[in-house]
Amino acid sequence: MRSAVIHSLALSACALFLSAPAAAQFLQYEMIDRDTGRSIGPIGRSGLIGSPVPKTTVAFDGRRYAPGSIIINTAERRLYFVLDENRALKYGIGVGRDGFRWSGVHKVSQKREWPDWVPPPQMLARQPDLPRYMKGGPDNPLGARAIYLGSTLYRIHGSNEPETIGQAVSSGCFRMTNDDVIDLYNRVQVGAAVHVYLK
Repeated sequence: MRSAVIHSLALSACALFLSAPAAAQFLQYEMIDRDTGRSIGPIGRSGLIGSPVPKTTVAFDGRRYAPGSIIINTAERRLYFVLDENRALKYGIGVGRDGFRWSGVHKVSQKREWPDWVPPPQMLARQPDLPRYMKGGPDNPLGARAIYLGSTLYRIHGSNEPETIGQAVSSGCFRMTNDDVIDLYNRVQVGAAVHVYLK
């Protein structure tokens, strides 16, 4: 029963809305790297074999952005951390589902390790059965780290459901594997610019 409750909470944070049959069907597929078209492993109930989208250093035209900035391409479902004017780290992310995608520029306002989760009123209105508070930890749907974006309700955060990386499933937050969000958390500074693009 406890694992079923945890799974339900994980599907709700920043609002992944899959029915149990749909989730079970989804878990039968292979994850395909959108950049190469190659399979990167089957999806199982314990998560992916390997990272859904391996973090890589890529050529990047960063002349418009300060080193340390974050660029999010929602359509591509990728996050770029700018290293310098020619290079960036590329991570796979999960993004907002239809009706919950957004664009704009914010700054990193705070960072939290193993953050507590308090569903915002908008989410509680849609799902009144959600808990009002959940202490941070391995079972928390915000995962190992959270990077808060300005005064918005949105975050870049970890996930205990790595199979959702590369999917459009949230209520506007950007989710990463716990390994990747820890890596990004250790690099990004409070005050760094976060540019979110829809295309």
